[in-house]
Amino acid sequence: MAKPKVDENGVPIDASSRIQEALRDQLFTSDLSVNEFLLVKETGFHPVGFVMGSSIYHIGIQTRKWGTSQELTKLSEAMYTARELAMTRMEKEADELGADGVVGVRLDVNYYEWGNDSAEFMAVGTAVKAEDGKSYRNSKGMPFTSDLSGQDFWRLVQTGHMPQGLVMGTCVYHIAHRGIGQALSSIGQNTELPNFTEALYDARELAMNRMQAEAESLAATGIVGVRLEEKSHQWGSHTIEFLALGTAITKTQEVDLPRPTAIISLDG
Repeated sequence: MAKPKVDENGVPIDASSRIQEALRDQLFTSDLSVNEFLLVKETGFHPVGFVMGSSIYHIGIQTRKWGTSQELTKLSEAMYTARELAMTRMEKEADELGADGVVGVRLDVNYYEWGNDSAEFMAVGTAVKAEDGKSYRNSKGMPFTSDLSGQDFWRLVQTGHMPQGLVMGTCVYHIAHRGIGQALSSIGQNTELPNFTEALYDARELAMNRMQAEAESLAATGIVGVRLEEKSHQWGSHTIEFLALGTAITKTQEVDLPRPTAIISLDG
């Protein structure tokens, strides 16, 4: 299968031309708001360019059993690989700009008219570089990535921590349909549906564990801003993707945090 045309750094040719032009003209682009821009500058970083990565991916077909809850491994692999391709291409654009990291990363999935089995996976963010001349790249020598807002990035740095990478885990899971007997037995009753409970719990755990494994590979000490997204995309109600996302961080220095102001109750 043919791959997109890229330069020697793995950046698509058109993107490489845009980056080289920006470097030559010393003109940065950014999707940061004015407040975010000011706070990123306050932390000692400045934007060097808006970076993105894209992958239009064909998602294969996987059979599933009507009455069995199970992970659909082919779909899990497709959804993860496509996002990873987009993320890697975004990181390479940041690398070519000489950035230390990418803040405000967004991951999107778009479906187009050419078919339900294809989707575009996009990663976008603002590449930033430290003004003190030090390197703040992650343990793998690549620009860090983070989906934190400019405000949250500022707060994180104030606590003596730095992002290492946007980490994710995904699991596409088929939830078994209930049999006629099960459905009839619960009519008019308040009762737990154990097959749904167990399936959703297992799927979320798989996604969370995979996200944590990514953080461990970056030698992170924690993950902040974790969120769990659930989407059926175009597979139907009984097939759901669970996506766990968060920013892996490490502690870089000890900081004396201000004590919270005591709240005095005026009630009696």
